[in-house]
Amino acid sequence: MSASASTEKPARRISVPKVPFWAQIVAGLVLGVVLGWVTRTYDVQWLHTTLDKVGHIFVQLLKLAVAPLVFFAILVSITNLRKVNNAARLAGRTLLWFMITSLIAVAIGLTIGLLTNPGAGTGLTPKDGEKPEHAGSWLDFLTGIVPTDVITPFTELNVLQIVFMAAVAGIAALKLGDRAQPVLTLSESVLELLQKALWWVIRLAPLGTVGLIGYAIADYGWDLIGKYATFTADVYIGCALVLFGVYPLLLATVAKLNPLQFFKGAWPAIQLAFVSRSSVGTMPVTVKVTERLGVPKEYTSFAVPFGATTKMDGCAAIYPALAAIFIAQIFDVQLGIGDYLLIAFVSVIGSAATAGLTGATVMLTLTLSTLGLPLEGVGLLMAIDPILDMMRTATNVAGQALVPVVVAAREKILDLDAYNAATASPVDDEDEAYGVREAEQKVSVPATA
Repeated sequence: MSASASTEKPARRISVPKVPFWAQIVAGLVLGVVLGWVTRTYDVQWLHTTLDKVGHIFVQLLKLAVAPLVFFAILVSITNLRKVNNAARLAGRTLLWFMITSLIAVAIGLTIGLLTNPGAGTGLTPKDGEKPEHAGSWLDFLTGIVPTDVITPFTELNVLQIVFMAAVAGIAALKLGDRAQPVLTLSESVLELLQKALWWVIRLAPLGTVGLIGYAIADYGWDLIGKYATFTADVYIGCALVLFGVYPLLLATVAKLNPLQFFKGAWPAIQLAFVSRSSVGTMPVTVKVTERLGVPKEYTSFAVPFGATTKMDGCAAIYPALAAIFIAQIFDVQLGIGDYLLIAFVSVIGSAATAGLTGATVMLTLTLSTLGLPLEGVGLLMAIDPILDMMRTATNVAGQALVPVVVAAREKILDLDAYNAATASPVDDEDEAYGVREAEQKVSVPATA
């Protein structure tokens, strides 16, 4: 070997810094706003089409996994309750806190609506409204729970019927006991496969953000937002009061926990919900952040999927309350105390109608039909809906992680060390580190005689 060869230094590798996922999302938001403004200002049709397609494909990829994900998540979550002590008590407490937080949220929505009169001064008239293609009613809601066959709910993405079939299958599996174990093993494997595939879609969220935000700005523009300024502000303020006021207060007083730690741990799910506008699409992330906040895995696997299809403080409480007041003012209909109580009732009982998908049209039509308000009012809000839905879904998902934390803390099953150590790092990185720690702990545990 020559002296010159021996003295050669190895080539230095150029390390590319890893951009945090939250920063990618923020960059997508900024770029989307800029591209949307350029598209609308200079009428760039090809860019308008591109933004539309990028956002549409991202949402479609999320929806592609919704039906099987909901079915297997609910089935597995119900069967996992057999591993939890006092499962019936935990399920009851979870449902109770879902209802309590929904009542608080709808009360905030009604209060803001009555104080601000969002329908006044908009320049909108009943002629601007249009009936939706699909309207919800209590009869449809009740009869629509039970499917006519096992295929249609999956092809038409009727999440409520999918939840019903999954619940029946899960309860039947519990009754069968060990004989159902092969089916449960297969279901758990399929659920893991779906979650892994959905993780790949979630990694595309920054790109999807560019398309969704850019298209919203390009298509609707700031002029349209100006017409709905008060209503938009009401929805965002109402959701912010629940998200950053009610939830921290419950954590501090009821659960005796540090609220900042909750937001640090839950932030990856909240920011993804804001972008994707889908509680079900965010569900794998919500499950992971809830687990790393110290909630036992067996309980999390029940509470979060259950919440992703029924717990909607943004879409099913704040929004329909404000929308009902807004539409009543446009159509010059006076609402009384009984009407406001009906809004609260619908918000608590009918929230499953939203089913964790993007948008809350079904819930809104259910509310309007219950109050006897014109369904044409839905058309007044359709254009602005995507912008509102971002904040609504973020509030939904935060609540879906909050309730299991509160219940676990009150039932003394919350891992306080894990909760206090929760960070805002991406959940996939956190899970890898957690897996290493868990493996080390298993090795260090002494064998018993």
